[in-house]
Amino acid sequence: MGSIDSYHARVLCRQNSLTNTAGIAPGYLQANLLVLPAKYAQDFHDLCLRNPVSCPLLGISTSPGDPHTVKPAGCIRSADFDLRTDFPKYRVYKKGKYLDSRRDLLDLWTSDHVGFLIGCSFSFEDALTAAGLQPRHQKTGSIVAMYRSNIPLLPTGIFTGAHCIVSMRPYKPDQIDLVREVTRPYLSTHGEPVAWGWNGAKQLGIVNIGQPDFGEPQLFEEGEVPVFWACGVTPQMAVESAGHLIDGLVFAHEPGHMLVTDWTTQDLQKLRPSNI
Repeated sequence: MGSIDSYHARVLCRQNSLTNTAGIAPGYLQANLLVLPAKYAQDFHDLCLRNPVSCPLLGISTSPGDPHTVKPAGCIRSADFDLRTDFPKYRVYKKGKYLDSRRDLLDLWTSDHVGFLIGCSFSFEDALTAAGLQPRHQKTGSIVAMYRSNIPLLPTGIFTGAHCIVSMRPYKPDQIDLVREVTRPYLSTHGEPVAWGWNGAKQLGIVNIGQPDFGEPQLFEEGEVPVFWACGVTPQMAVESAGHLIDGLVFAHEPGHMLVTDWTTQDLQKLRPSNI
């Protein structure tokens, strides 16, 4: 399954034949999703630009209501594409409250919706594996653990008061320098860790590492410590915080269920979120 290309990964998601996208289509960047009514799009765009570590912007739908095309060119190269179906699973929000998870958005999408693609840390996991640092959730077939942190998002417009989500992968202390080195170049997909170790967990406000807020608990081997990255589930926290101000439905990806884009790791140097 891991050797398929980006297009076929999206087809499998559309057919509901693929869920957890960790390790799928090696070499291609994966993306998180946020879709909201057009009148809030500028505020959310500005939120991404002010918070590029947690919300690295990869792409935007080209016009309100269009689920088939995303800019910049190259993010999705195939004409056979649909934001409403090509993630394996979606979350639906109303007034900041989570309503439901579903396989597609075909009957909910309106002519007013604008979609944003946010970089995902799954994108650098192939590089970790190549360095002998395969993430634990890939080995166990589980969903990466994600936690609410006490790191505040810089506010813009209606989006105020939200805090960042972090993802976690266990490593041994003597591996952390290499983990940082490998992931540092991936600025468009969260870059290097924001904290590590048990003291790092406390500094982030994480009390119980065995009870993630999203995803699944991870198995720790002897001597391992948690290592945390900024996470693209963070925009969903912004929606929760601003929900009372948002009219209309908001959509996001189900954590761990990403879009496989046509960008490759070789495209990283071309990505400039401030120009999107």
